[in-house]
Amino acid sequence: MKKSDFYFELPPELIAQTPLERRDASRLMCLDRVSGEVTHRVFTDLAELLRPGDCLVMNDSRVLPARLLGTRETGGAVEVLLLRDLGGGEWECLTRPGRKTRPGTRLSFGDGELRAEVISVAEGGNRVVRFSYEGIFLEVLERLGKMPLPPYIKEELRDSERYQTVYSRELGSAAAPTAGLHFTKELLAKLADRGVCECFITLHVGLGTFRPVKEEEIEDHDMHSEFCIIPEETARVINETRAAGGRVVCVGTTSCRTLESFANEDGTVDAQSGWTNIFIYPGYRFKCMDALITNFHLPESTLVMLVSAFAGREHVLSAYAEAVRERYRFFSFGDAMFIS
Repeated sequence: MKKSDFYFELPPELIAQTPLERRDASRLMCLDRVSGEVTHRVFTDLAELLRPGDCLVMNDSRVLPARLLGTRETGGAVEVLLLRDLGGGEWECLTRPGRKTRPGTRLSFGDGELRAEVISVAEGGNRVVRFSYEGIFLEVLERLGKMPLPPYIKEELRDSERYQTVYSRELGSAAAPTAGLHFTKELLAKLADRGVCECFITLHVGLGTFRPVKEEEIEDHDMHSEFCIIPEETARVINETRAAGGRVVCVGTTSCRTLESFANEDGTVDAQSGWTNIFIYPGYRFKCMDALITNFHLPESTLVMLVSAFAGREHVLSAYAEAVRERYRFFSFGDAMFIS
């Protein structure tokens, strides 16, 4: 298939720049993946749309305040974005300006509370940076770091917790699993009262999620790798849900990619962890996921290709055209879809 098969016209003003005052007040487009029928609801209606015995699978990864603003030892500002923990105080990072951060460059953040040296150039031009500090690195990062918002969001975020899900707990992502941003604790309690189970996977979202597909033939796209975990309790809940005839409902493409990476051919899952670079596009046969809650994605992105694999490319592009006509809000702080 061609990248251009997944293009749609998106007016820039529909890209949500700030979150709504209330998380669950977002609109919810419901798409029947068999018929292509679309209905319009609000996110709190999820309590009516999910059935007793269904299971919500949510990504509990928490976003690192991974954007560091500092100075070079020789003078001049520098920005460092933490991408991947390599161990021993070393991280793979994106640095700006790149030409001023050659190996050997020394950096300082927070009046010297955190210091660093660029060690080498990694694949793709990223830098390997070694940090030195007193105490616990994540605590230093909480004090000095800023939230790394996606490149299409230009507004400053007033409350950094709005770029975290209410159930986030495992620190490690460079970007939020944004489908989960719509949930409130009250809505989750209402779903539990209705008999909807919940369980958690962990997938630490990398910035590769924003990397555009450059190849015209999508099969030639090299998918980024991310680390994910399926705990024992989650495997048990999913397998019991399937055995009892309930639906496995993934919250977000990260939950979907985790389950589909490790699911057995019969749709059951085992507790395990590992790296995944699964690329899901039309023609893929889903093994475990029965329904998906997701946001509206970028044209020609791997995410809109995944959604098209689940609901059909024609159905998805038709639904997206209606979302544009109805002025839905797109991307991280935008509205949601429920595909069943």
